[in-house]
Amino acid sequence: MSAGSSGGARDSIAGIEPMDFKPVSMSKRFPISAALAAAVDKASLQSSPKESVEYCNSRHATLLLNNLNEFRVSDFLCDIEIEAEGRRFCAHRFVLAAAIPYFRSMFSCNMLESREPVIVIRDIPAAALEQLIEYAYTSKISINGDNVQQMLYAGSILQVDAVCEACQEFLVQYLSVANCLAIRKFADQHNCTKLIAAIDNFSMEHFRAISQCPEFTMISAKHLTALLKSSDLNVQNEQEVFETVIHWIEVNPAERAQFLVDLLSCVRLSQLPAPYLLNCVKVHPLIASDYHCRDLVSEAICEVLRTYDHLSTQFVCNPTTSGALIHSNSIASSFGYAPRPMATFCGDEDKMDAMTTSDWTPSRPRKSTAGVIFCVGGRGTAGDPFRSVEAYDWRKDHWVSVCPMNIRRRHVGVVSAEGKLYAIGGHNGTNHLDSAECFDPDCNVWTNVAPMNTPRRGIAVGTLGRAIYSVGGLDDSACFQTVERYDVESDKWTNVANMNVQRGGVGVASLEKYLYAVGGNDGTSSLDSCEQYDPLLNKWRLIASMMNRRAGAGVTVLDGFLYAIGGFDDNAPLSSCERYDPKTNKWGPIAPMSCPRGGVGVAAMGGRIYAIGGHDGIKYLCSVEAYDPVTNEWRPVSSISECRAGAGVTWANVPFHDSMAVLDPTGNVPNCV
Repeated sequence: MSAGSSGGARDSIAGIEPMDFKPVSMSKRFPISAALAAAVDKASLQSSPKESVEYCNSRHATLLLNNLNEFRVSDFLCDIEIEAEGRRFCAHRFVLAAAIPYFRSMFSCNMLESREPVIVIRDIPAAALEQLIEYAYTSKISINGDNVQQMLYAGSILQVDAVCEACQEFLVQYLSVANCLAIRKFADQHNCTKLIAAIDNFSMEHFRAISQCPEFTMISAKHLTALLKSSDLNVQNEQEVFETVIHWIEVNPAERAQFLVDLLSCVRLSQLPAPYLLNCVKVHPLIASDYHCRDLVSEAICEVLRTYDHLSTQFVCNPTTSGALIHSNSIASSFGYAPRPMATFCGDEDKMDAMTTSDWTPSRPRKSTAGVIFCVGGRGTAGDPFRSVEAYDWRKDHWVSVCPMNIRRRHVGVVSAEGKLYAIGGHNGTNHLDSAECFDPDCNVWTNVAPMNTPRRGIAVGTLGRAIYSVGGLDDSACFQTVERYDVESDKWTNVANMNVQRGGVGVASLEKYLYAVGGNDGTSSLDSCEQYDPLLNKWRLIASMMNRRAGAGVTVLDGFLYAIGGFDDNAPLSSCERYDPKTNKWGPIAPMSCPRGGVGVAAMGGRIYAIGGHDGIKYLCSVEAYDPVTNEWRPVSSISECRAGAGVTWANVPFHDSMAVLDPTGNVPNCV
């Protein structure tokens, strides 16, 4: 603010003249102070003698930089010149030292250059140096496709981290299949860790396309190993990974054979179909000629045999599934009756050691091949049953809405079979249902199939071989012990042997060659009893009872154990969980969930168990948590979009693809079709 511009205002204060604000001797300034003091209300000063006001000019830093830059441009008070490629740039030492760590170190360490009027910077392009000097004065820099690599290089040499990060962010925005490997090599040379991580994520997302590029054959063994180790590698099946390794080795076998064992250990061999493992991998010349590789393949074969010790033609080969192993890992869940938490964890060190061993990473599928979890129907706070369906993308940890069912269903039984989803029975808000419908993820459409013989809700469904079993359930008058079997090929339902106990809100899963019915409600109270069905004998037999009574629990299978998650003990929702070992016929506790979940949906995928939604006794839940048997811990993952309980939840051995998503996913209004 200039004296001239403020004079009119100040003239009104006790006769002060504008000239009084000019720098004069101290003796001439004293009358100004006296005049000001006389003009101020003494009473107001006495009311707050210690108070002061701190003024901060928000434009000061900008004005300062602007003035300094004007000084630089006009060569005013400049005390140094920086030279690169024959071009010289004037600057101020203190500004360079304040903004660029390289120069701060130079000027503070009494280096010979620090005393020179001209400092020559070698190996940095003049254009990049000019921009960095301008950045020191203006905080601005222009990055484009032509200069980004020069700017990143120069910023790295001069240690200007903010510029380096800006260049990396620019490169990430323009990554493509064609350029990502070249940029990755450049980033590696300059230790750009954030850029490397972003490129590796991009490469894993687009691995199939990138692996077909000519540049891919030239990547380093270290880089290839880092990609292949990741569970986030986006492939359709593990054959692609094995064939990528072989192709990379065969480009230069003399040089690269030394890396074969390390690369082969990154291939999840036990996820390969048995015929491919035996007829292609084991006999490949590169594998057969290396005993370390032969050992890896033998271990994988043993792993497959341990997992699928009930080999069948269904397991051996199915060319229509892109080589995926065919097995029945049916997941079933249903809803029970009412709310209270009850959870005590009792560790079993021997069993935990066994769980740790079983979670050997190469035996787990990658996220892109692990399948999809579907959450189907159920009901929420409004009480009306849902038509909506959500699918979980493990790689991105998010849920997407997919095509809704044809009708609303709560307490519905849901299972996957032969790459399709089946929603069976339930309640539509008015009537109990005997109807069933089938979802084809490839076509993204639901079609009706044959109805059951008996309408019911609170049923659970599971698969054995090519058959679907609908177990228990209830209507308004009774709980059922009846079981129906659905033949997918003939589209017909037939009755099979009844259970020993009536079970509404039962949980069902198949393990090896048996079907298990867990808990439920017999119409009087929740049950802790469980039974096992042998399809060859067409007979149910009781097995060991659970530690807790559970109706509406989530039941699933993982690593040869049967898990019972949450549920209701009469009117109390449970956070407790337990698992059954069929070899010892015993149940044991595992870690409780973070909250009680009655009517929870449960599915196993990728070595973890997912507990989805439910009711905690107060409200319907949209939260989801995943159980890791290695750490015996539950951890939260992405929530479903709608709070719901009594949904049917299942894992399906199908690839996730974005085309599943729909714009109008719900139809969850009361008058929906």
